[in-house]
Amino acid sequence: MFPNSSNLGRPPFPPEHQRYNFFSNLPVNIPPVLLFHQQIIDHPQFQSSIAPVSGNLSTVPPVSPPPPPFTYRNGSPVHTSATPTSFRGRKRLKEQNVHYEVKRQRFHSPHRESTSASQAVPLPEDHRRSFPGSIPLPLLHAHYISDLTGCVPPLQEASFPDPIETALPVAKDKLSQQVLELFQACQQQTYDLNKKELCRTQLQREIQQIFPNSRLFLVGSSLNGFGTRSSDGDLCLVVKEEPMNQKTEARHILSLLQKLFCRKLSSYIERPQLIRAKVPIVKFRDKVSCVEFDLNVNNVVGIRNTFLLRTYAYIESRVRPLVLVVKKWASFRGINDASRGTLSSYSLVLMVLHYLQTLPEPILPSLQKNYPESFDPTMQLHLVHQAPCTIPPYLSKNESTLGHLLLGFLKYYATEFDWSGQMISVREAKAIPRPDGIEWRNKFICVEEPFDRTNTARAVHEKQKFDIILDEFRKSWQRLRDRRDLNCILPLRATIQKR
Repeated sequence: MFPNSSNLGRPPFPPEHQRYNFFSNLPVNIPPVLLFHQQIIDHPQFQSSIAPVSGNLSTVPPVSPPPPPFTYRNGSPVHTSATPTSFRGRKRLKEQNVHYEVKRQRFHSPHRESTSASQAVPLPEDHRRSFPGSIPLPLLHAHYISDLTGCVPPLQEASFPDPIETALPVAKDKLSQQVLELFQACQQQTYDLNKKELCRTQLQREIQQIFPNSRLFLVGSSLNGFGTRSSDGDLCLVVKEEPMNQKTEARHILSLLQKLFCRKLSSYIERPQLIRAKVPIVKFRDKVSCVEFDLNVNNVVGIRNTFLLRTYAYIESRVRPLVLVVKKWASFRGINDASRGTLSSYSLVLMVLHYLQTLPEPILPSLQKNYPESFDPTMQLHLVHQAPCTIPPYLSKNESTLGHLLLGFLKYYATEFDWSGQMISVREAKAIPRPDGIEWRNKFICVEEPFDRTNTARAVHEKQKFDIILDEFRKSWQRLRDRRDLNCILPLRATIQKR
């Protein structure tokens, strides 16, 4: 993702004084606003640089230029990687076999971007944007430059200056070098995001035929700093400003979308499935980009999650590489799939952040404690995107290497954390006693959601699955402790090739 966008993910709603009758008065042909990635991914200088989205490193192997673009049904261009992208072969569960409560938790952060009725991506010179409600914005040529003086530096109002590399920790040992190598090879790149955005743009046009005032947003790991080359795309459809009943209204809307995908969009959408989880979704695959998507309706609470996690991702240079290697390890070990009763990627990220907060010399603080005004759960959505730009880097006295931190992470959850009596809380930056509420009873792993304080690990509701997860932590810790080689718990070469 772009680490310097001050307008990234800006929600679709104007300030409070301009909210009256917003959706009913908004013209159908005015799309959501995003001073973000369409201006960047279409610019020739960025297309030629093909640098990783989440930090540019001169040591990253070069990527071949994309082949001639494919097109969607209406002729919209799709630029893809020269590396063949194929469906990753994950077997989709039939709808009736998926438990309602085991869907993966997702981070959601709506963002805006201007689209044209005749093209999927505006031309590079088309940079003029406006908020819904006719709030003007200046003519802006956007480019995002890493700045070591701030966590998420402000938007640079210049015409595509040369990108500045994002600093990463120095690898002082073999294991740390392996972690960095994995991160550099697998982190999300510009054209990975481009493919998802093109599909989102096309789908929004089609969905607006049914819900004229709706807006479709690309959200989740693609935008929070923890995306990988193989990350799915997460989409949030916002149809109204007010909260929505997920069990009734959201499911009904999703059922209509599933029918739309099956009947009208089958030329580029395949295998749409309605999953009746706590937050219901439609899962599908885009044939053109070969990206899998999860689409929810009005799950806007995740907007705050995205920018909280985005801030954690960039205030300390060791956070993103450590999160990525943990996600890859958990996936390889078969414990990173909430639909099968194990840990969601969201829970894994929170577990890493919690571990870094609870070290004798913490590497991360509690952002919600230190900056309550920036992460106020009642903050209006149109202001949420500003938080990452106001938080400075966290300067920790802890100089542990990535290898040492990975080993410590595995040891902490294998031998030290009290699973039966404690709850993981990033909000408090410590382990806290479990609540007595019904949501926390008979749950083997409790990970507090930082804003609505629900259990993000509620999918782990079987003792057998919990034992498998804990056993993987123990075995991996022991192997890594003895060998100090990442390959003993995660085959590095195969993982990089798969990405």
